[in-house]
Amino acid sequence: QVQLVESGGGLVQAGGSLRLSCAASERTFSTSSLAWFRQAPGKEREFVAGISWSGGRTYYADSVKGRFTISRDNAKNTVYLQLNSLKPEDTAVYYCAARPGVVERVTFRYDNWGQGTQVTVSS
Repeated sequence: QVQLVESGGGLVQAGGSLRLSCAASERTFSTSSLAWFRQAPGKEREFVAGISWSGGRTYYADSVKGRFTISRDNAKNTVYLQLNSLKPEDTAVYYCAARPGVVERVTFRYDNWGQGTQVTVSS
């Protein structure tokens, strides 16, 4: 089972940027699809972005398209999420998740999750 550890969250003003990282413990990382989800207080966990095992395909929620960028470095077993033009509504705990096969946009398709990193955007 892949163990995932997120980092890079913090407090930022609206319009600012952050870069989240998610480091994986297993070599199978390089053959796994990776995704970022987020969960705001009182809301369900939602898909943010996903990337195929090769990095050749990326997927985004409409709410973040054009502002967030997902990437991965298989040599470092790490996936990144660059968050630009942040808005207060982006405030949430951000989780990375891994699964074999293709990227899925629903949480129940993922068995491997990190502990999450808090992103807070002030207005």
